Amino acid sequence: MKAWVAWGAIVAILLAALVLLALGVGHETPVDDFGLSAWGGVVFAVAALSFGTVGALIVARVEHNRIGWVFWVTGLSIAVGNLAFQYADHGLYIAEQRLPGATFAAWLPVGIPPAFGLLGIALLLFPDGRLPSRGWRPALVLALAGIAFNVVGYGLRPGPLDAPFDVVDNPFGVAGAKEPLDALSGLGWLLMGLSVGLAAVAMSRRLRRAHGVERQQLKWLAFAAAITGTAIVADVISYFIQDTGFESVRNAVLAFAFAVFPVAAGAAILRYRLFDIDVVINRTLVYGALTAALGATYLALVLLLGLTLGTSNLAIAISTLAVAALFRPARARIQAAVDRRFYRRRYDAALTLESFGARLRDELDLETLGADLRDVVSETVQPASVSLWLRRDR
Repeated sequence: MKAWVAWGAIVAILLAALVLLALGVGHETPVDDFGLSAWGGVVFAVAALSFGTVGALIVARVEHNRIGWVFWVTGLSIAVGNLAFQYADHGLYIAEQRLPGATFAAWLPVGIPPAFGLLGIALLLFPDGRLPSRGWRPALVLALAGIAFNVVGYGLRPGPLDAPFDVVDNPFGVAGAKEPLDALSGLGWLLMGLSVGLAAVAMSRRLRRAHGVERQQLKWLAFAAAITGTAIVADVISYFIQDTGFESVRNAVLAFAFAVFPVAAGAAILRYRLFDIDVVINRTLVYGALTAALGATYLALVLLLGLTLGTSNLAIAISTLAVAALFRPARARIQAAVDRRFYRRRYDAALTLESFGARLRDELDLETLGADLRDVVSETVQPASVSLWLRRDR
């Protein structure tokens, strides 16, 4: 019951944020330059709901697993940060008069920074809610310290708040301590990043030792962590791109990546379609490589044919037909390459069965065929023993 009450609190906060979003539609404010107006608010609401819902499910069904509460706190942090951001936007820029508490809402240091630190904690505790060993406690301390340093550094830094709320000064700023507090906030980011890196190392060690169900659970988390980590790195790099139109895409990708992580982790912990992860990873590798290859081919053909023919429409048409014709053979080749590189045992088994099928069409001797069949079963299935009974007509 308490899990769903906690989930209801996140939903109520998100509904309030969505109401503010709806009221702000059609108003241009400085927030629009940061991609956190209507579209940004929606995607972060999805991320918060994702963490909150999965956390509530885990708490309700596997109450002893502390990851459920870590996910709930993460969802709450993102939800409160989203609501505070939308309220500050409405109270400072949209309302005819500044709303009470708008300055406090603009100051409130919650949202993605604490969520990033909590991500490291979730990685450390996955999948059973316990650390791999006591030796990993320092990594947990680093994550908690990083969150605390970042929040304190940002919350007490004097002077104007960060854009787009730089029209107000920090109501809780400590005069004369700007540089030390900036350094403290930066140290917080560093410690959180270090904790996530250590958690990734802990997860990889668990994966090497794991078997059966736990191994499949760790595969799910590794897949989600790869997506989230790639999005975070891309977000950091794109932060330096001075293109205001890119902010919405950047924030949407980041929020989506954060939403993927709890869904995959929740599916692993609750064991929903647990053993489908190999298919998911295989398809991701194949279609990701296929998309990149065909995209590069299309661009190269358009450029080359455009220079040769001088007609852009004709070059685009020919390139499109060429890429369409290449789709199936390219997919087959990439699939074979992925299976050969990452699924070697399955690839070798498929080749063995294919070879046996070819011999089966030509072999007439029953004893030879039986021996061949036993060899194929031993090589592909690798059972403890193989026996073959043949029915003889009388």
